[in-house]
Amino acid sequence: MSALYILIPVAVGLVGFAIWVFLWSVNNGQYDDLDSPAHSILFDDEDPQHKAGVAEADDKDEPRG
Repeated sequence: MSALYILIPVAVGLVGFAIWVFLWSVNNGQYDDLDSPAHSILFDDEDPQHKAGVAEADDKDEPRG
């Protein structure tokens, strides 16, 4: 029973710390843009316009011959 007097305040303190860390991360913009980092791996670092492959796709649309 005496262990509860220690474990309950420790658990409440851990929950309070977790909530504080979550609110800190939200306020500092950690969750603002979740999609761009996932898509950035698909683009060349050397192509600032991110239009890699556009010329090749345009050439395929034109009839050959």
